[in-house]
Amino acid sequence: MRKTKVLLVMAMTAMAGMIQSMACTSVIVGKKASADGSVMCTYNIDTWGGFHKMYHFEAGIHPAGTMRKIYDRDYRTCHGQIPEAPVTYRVNGNINEWQVAIAETTFEGRDELVDDSGIIDYGSLMDLGLQRSRTAREAIEVMTRLAERYGFCSAGETFTVCDPDEAWILEMTGCGPRSKSVAWIAVRVPDDAVLVHANQSRIRRVDLTDTAHVKISKNCISFARKKGYFKGADSEFSFCDAYNPPTFGGRRLSDSRVWAIYRRLADGMDRYLPYVEGKKPLDEVEPLPMWIVPDKKLTVNDVIECLRDHFEETPLAMDDDPGAGLYDSPFRPQPLRYEDQGTRMFNERPVATPHTAFTWVCQLRGFMPREVGGVIWWGNDDSGMVAYTPVYCCARRVPRCYDTPGADAFHFSDENAYWVCNWVSNMVYPRYSLLYPELQQVRDSLQSSYFARQEQVERRALELLAGDRDSAVSYLDDYSHEVGEQMVARWRQMAYHMIVKYNDGVVREEEYGRYRRNSSGFRPVLTRPGMSPKARRRIHQATGHRFEVP
Repeated sequence: MRKTKVLLVMAMTAMAGMIQSMACTSVIVGKKASADGSVMCTYNIDTWGGFHKMYHFEAGIHPAGTMRKIYDRDYRTCHGQIPEAPVTYRVNGNINEWQVAIAETTFEGRDELVDDSGIIDYGSLMDLGLQRSRTAREAIEVMTRLAERYGFCSAGETFTVCDPDEAWILEMTGCGPRSKSVAWIAVRVPDDAVLVHANQSRIRRVDLTDTAHVKISKNCISFARKKGYFKGADSEFSFCDAYNPPTFGGRRLSDSRVWAIYRRLADGMDRYLPYVEGKKPLDEVEPLPMWIVPDKKLTVNDVIECLRDHFEETPLAMDDDPGAGLYDSPFRPQPLRYEDQGTRMFNERPVATPHTAFTWVCQLRGFMPREVGGVIWWGNDDSGMVAYTPVYCCARRVPRCYDTPGADAFHFSDENAYWVCNWVSNMVYPRYSLLYPELQQVRDSLQSSYFARQEQVERRALELLAGDRDSAVSYLDDYSHEVGEQMVARWRQMAYHMIVKYNDGVVREEEYGRYRRNSSGFRPVLTRPGMSPKARRRIHQATGHRFEVP
């Protein structure tokens, strides 16, 4: 029976690794790199077929002896239970009431290090860190202590751990089957810097004597030596090279996204293109820096624009090859890797991708009361296709559109953000260059309106907070619900509009918000745009004289 259980856990762990592999992107912005002095961080959780609501955990006081069951994020399987903390804090999505925010990306790491006996997976570890911590440092202590005690059953992980004052990156891997042991390292991101991670370990050589900014498990280096992953002095140790040495996939399908974002934020990043292209040996290329100092200080909107990247105007752009189709799609069907007549092939993997379940940007402001200072800008679906709406960290309820009764991975609801946003996106994908500009206009108009209202809304919340905390929290809850419902309603309207306007490959012409009609009023006035200019050229080049009119 024990052998069967071990094999089952190992199979599920491997499958979970496949689900998360080559997915997820996280950006970390130090407080001196942001325009308003906030720490910011992001999370695109990219899972094929994954449906995630905005999770809510209420604060609690728990009697001694209370136990907590641990359910993994990907399968909702119970791995065991651990003692509950005496006090837990309110959590909305991936931010808690103290403005602590945690995100992750999975790196493949070394298969032999997955621990089948561990109780805690990456998802439950984030939840536990958020529920039990008031600062980023405390969250790192909680997460590493729990993983060391109860074992870590996920593949290698890079965690973003932030509060209003500090931003950290934490990397962790198991130490093999039935070990119930982990190796980990945590590094504080400089206040003036931006760090991105995307399914490839990012921590290389750091100053291990700088204990105020670097924390490392006692076994991290010694275990790497024991396994033959590392030789040399402690000062030369690189977690990345030891536990997740970059492969072609780690460079081209993972670090390429890091490069794409760094390229948006600072000059000189093209020097790292040979590294992310992944075809030259590692000793012939310069690896990406762990972090960069951006050329300008970033706003929330700047960070959101980073999450919408498709490698535009770079050698990795995908809008001008046969796979782009008739309407210049920057996306390709899954899987990322495929074969053609025995030749192994791959698709590029941009930051913005159709299989994003949810995406968020956290804005953490220590110069404001926490009830108002912590905001999670949330969206369900492709980060390039959604308008992010604000939910405040002390929310006592999440917007209904992000936690809709009856909506799940198998049941559509036109009141649910995941399904309504996917409804529109999946109309746009096949005719991207034709339909995307209309979505973009609606998206940016809504997004701009939310940013424009933020100062006014927060000013009112601060006024209420001075007299009655409950009134302030209720006011912010009501506002978050209002804009969430407004967004979904506008997306529903856009879906209905697109079905009519772009029916059968033609376009119904509009004037002053109304469809134009012919002289009798019976038929619409239509245009037939056909395929994109790039597609016409590709077809001409591929077919020669075949379709030329004599």
